[in-house]
Amino acid sequence: MNPIQKKKLKAQAHALNPVVIVGQAGLTEAVLKEINVALDAHELIKIKIRAERDDRAVISEQICAETKAELIQSIGQIAVVYRQNPKK
Repeated sequence: MNPIQKKKLKAQAHALNPVVIVGQAGLTEAVLKEINVALDAHELIKIKIRAERDDRAVISEQICAETKAELIQSIGQIAVVYRQNPKK
């Protein structure tokens, strides 16, 4: 994905609210399933990750690896993730 596409996605994500929250239990199978469902439905989602700074980076990378999505932006506890839906 080139920088121009990422910039457009960041602008689109600005108005979004987090649809999935990764809580104290961490990244569980149920949370990953919800992220996959949300990505299939919306393509571009915000995820709130309630963890320490170092853990948030690791969790974001894990989410992207397991869902085959791309991290667009990460600010504080919010990660913006994009995965194109092939059905759309």
